[in-house]
Amino acid sequence: MDQPGLRDAIVRSFDDMSEQLQSAARYVLDEPSDVALLSMREQARRAGVKPATMTRLAQALGLSGYEEVKAAHARAVRDAGAGFASDAGARFEAQKLKGDRAVAAEVATAIAGNVSKLAEPDSLERLVAAAERLAGASRVFCLGLRASHPAAWHLGYVLSLIGDGVVQLDAPGGSGGDALARARAGDVLFVVSVHPYTRAAVQLAEIARARGCAVVAVTDSPVAPLARLADVAIFASTASPSFFHVMSPCFAVAEILAAIVAGRRGEAAVEGLRGVDAHLAALDAHIVDGSRRAS
Repeated sequence: MDQPGLRDAIVRSFDDMSEQLQSAARYVLDEPSDVALLSMREQARRAGVKPATMTRLAQALGLSGYEEVKAAHARAVRDAGAGFASDAGARFEAQKLKGDRAVAAEVATAIAGNVSKLAEPDSLERLVAAAERLAGASRVFCLGLRASHPAAWHLGYVLSLIGDGVVQLDAPGGSGGDALARARAGDVLFVVSVHPYTRAAVQLAEIARARGCAVVAVTDSPVAPLARLADVAIFASTASPSFFHVMSPCFAVAEILAAIVAGRRGEAAVEGLRGVDAHLAALDAHIVDGSRRAS
């Protein structure tokens, strides 16, 4: 079985797996380079399971043992060549902390690698499909809670510069989701949520779907709750050598989608921007040519 076949098999059977097998499966999906390069024991440690669980996962997928999982991923690494993704696991494994500079370098490298994955063919197809949904929507509802809020809010803000019909689901007092009462077919919910997944974001996405609203999701795994109910799911890796995951790739997705949607709207987007420029000029909102313009 090749690597894409393994991924498909994991996604199909994920709901029927035990909690321990799901932890192992999520690691295989999220860290393909490490699967190819690290020992099974080390992978089990990073996945938070016993080594025997990795073997049971392979058997649950119809394989004789975990070496077949490693071999499939190793072939994928060889076929991919010597790019960043192919040796990222080895880089992180070999790198040792040497003070603040090393931490900065590691995190910057992780962010660059995660963002670069958005240029891979499958990600590009998903980005284009998502942009098509957003560009053709009657209204776009934007939802991101906790750490996911900035990415969702930014897409909504940029889309509001080029046209009407953007609704930010971020009202105070926990009432942001109330706007979905007006959602209907032809609308799109843009929602961002990564592990650990925010329950309210998933619940609101389910409500949007029930009202006929299409769902475009940015998340971190094919087995994430949002991926399983979205019309289009974009996967942004948040892996980091830090204690904290990185949200920069989700923000990059928002910026990419905004650029594509603006291009698709053409002259209508330009006209919208002209109106915003005139409004901001009237407010004297920006510093121009290095000095504040006189009122």
